[in-house]
Amino acid sequence: MSKNTIISRVEDDQVLVLERIFDAPRDLVFKMFKDPEHLKHWWGPKGWELPVCNVDFRPGGVWHYCMKCVDQNQGEFYGMESWGKGVYKEIIEPEKIVYVDFFSDAEGNTNDAMPSTNITLEFIDLGGKTKLINRGEYASAESLKTVMDMGMLQGITETWDRLEAVLEQFK
Repeated sequence: MSKNTIISRVEDDQVLVLERIFDAPRDLVFKMFKDPEHLKHWWGPKGWELPVCNVDFRPGGVWHYCMKCVDQNQGEFYGMESWGKGVYKEIIEPEKIVYVDFFSDAEGNTNDAMPSTNITLEFIDLGGKTKLINRGEYASAESLKTVMDMGMLQGITETWDRLEAVLEQFK
């Protein structure tokens, strides 16, 4: 679907770096990550919606969300809910967002059986385009392998394809 594919690399066995260039100004791309009304239109892989998206966009604030599969063609995943919780550590608008991403339940309790991720999002201004760098640090190589085996790279690719489609609507 996309002209701009994700460039990915693993560093030190437990850091996954993803990069993609979006054909949109940095301020707009950044806004897509902070505004729940925007997030609802693109967050999650193809065939998934965000029926719950609560964002307290400040250091120490929490982003609590639910992704739900609404695509019957996804078989056993249809109707499945996946809850997540992000805790913001640092925000430098419109350059950087640092947060810890957890699997959670509907009440926002973290699922310690699943790996958490320390995420740094960098938004680099390329004069009308934006390079997005997503650096995910895991506690161990095994934790990174766990999320990769769950299809995280495909999920991020589809999510960023959806972001690109939403950004196109603003042109």
